[in-house]
Amino acid sequence: MSRVAVVTGGASGIGLATARRLAAQGDRVGILDLDGAAAEAAAADIRAAGGTALGVAVDVSDRASVDAAIDKVRAELGPVLVIVTSAGVAPFERFLDISPESWQRTIDVNLTGTFHCLQAVVPDMLAAGWGRIVTISSSSAQQGAPRMAHYSASKGGVIALTRSLARELGPMGITVNTIPPSMIDTPMSRASQEAGDLPDTELLAARIPVGRVGTPDDIAAAAVFLCSDEAGYISGQTFGVNGGAVV
Repeated sequence: MSRVAVVTGGASGIGLATARRLAAQGDRVGILDLDGAAAEAAAADIRAAGGTALGVAVDVSDRASVDAAIDKVRAELGPVLVIVTSAGVAPFERFLDISPESWQRTIDVNLTGTFHCLQAVVPDMLAAGWGRIVTISSSSAQQGAPRMAHYSASKGGVIALTRSLARELGPMGITVNTIPPSMIDTPMSRASQEAGDLPDTELLAARIPVGRVGTPDDIAAAAVFLCSDEAGYISGQTFGVNGGAVV
């Protein structure tokens, strides 16, 4: 069955891989990203491959921007019944160097942005009596991460939000799960490596039992499964996709 799915942070990395997989199975996909041009380029690629997609610029930390983006998707593609929230920022700063502004920005994007996006689409799911929500959190929220106190805290909030919504929305036919990736080879992680904030890929791979870092498709495959009819009895779960890394 073709449904309308929204993917935030959908122009690159995990979000892009997820959008492509959802479109390949026939869903109509709204690709939301701060980089509107990149979102539209990603949507154009999906359309060229025979899928249905719309690229929309959005700042998930701004409620008016989120509402406008979701309204555009709803008007052009239909009610939103699936959402994967992949938009995020991942700053590296020593705890004593984190400014109030940096702390707030990280919370605004990663946690409050997730809240804005979910609150904007849940009414469509309630009307349909069916919905799938997958948030992207982080293994840093489970085990902590040096120089990422603000990031870890924001993603921990995403896990708590997910579990709370699963309990509240489950009786209405809506499942809510979170995936906390560990080391995934994305443009964001590569930028962190280039800045010296993360070790190189070989060192990271050596710490993972399966012997490699993850790919965006590894996360996307799990996300798309959690968005399926087959996953209807899975809700409130922190669905680890981490190559066996201890968390």
